[in-house]
Amino acid sequence: MFPSKPEEVVTVDVSQAKTLLQSDHQYLDVRTEEEFRRGHCLAPKILNVPYMLNTPQGRVKNPNFLDQVSSLLSPTDDILVGCQSGARSLNATSELVAAGYKKVRNIGGGYLAWVDQSFPINKEQQQSAN
Repeated sequence: MFPSKPEEVVTVDVSQAKTLLQSDHQYLDVRTEEEFRRGHCLAPKILNVPYMLNTPQGRVKNPNFLDQVSSLLSPTDDILVGCQSGARSLNATSELVAAGYKKVRNIGGGYLAWVDQSFPINKEQQQSAN
């Protein structure tokens, strides 16, 4: 047995996530800013820190991801990590666990599963020309 082995990533489904978000958990949306603006989970405490960035060469990992998260959240905060379908959030959660975040969980299925359950979402308001 290896005592220094990092803990496994814990994944919760969107129903569990919805309950946890209502009990003061922080939602960390790791999708791109564009995806976030198009729609995101309605949660009391939500932050958007992209795990991947869109570049002319395609998507690349955000080199400042951990620094950006650590400037906003503490390793002892209750955090739920979500993305579009669950892949980026799984990688992001794994990195956060390896970086010492103790109470971080991945949301399985991500935003798509949230929408499938007809859970509340928030879309950025479009500017209207009046």
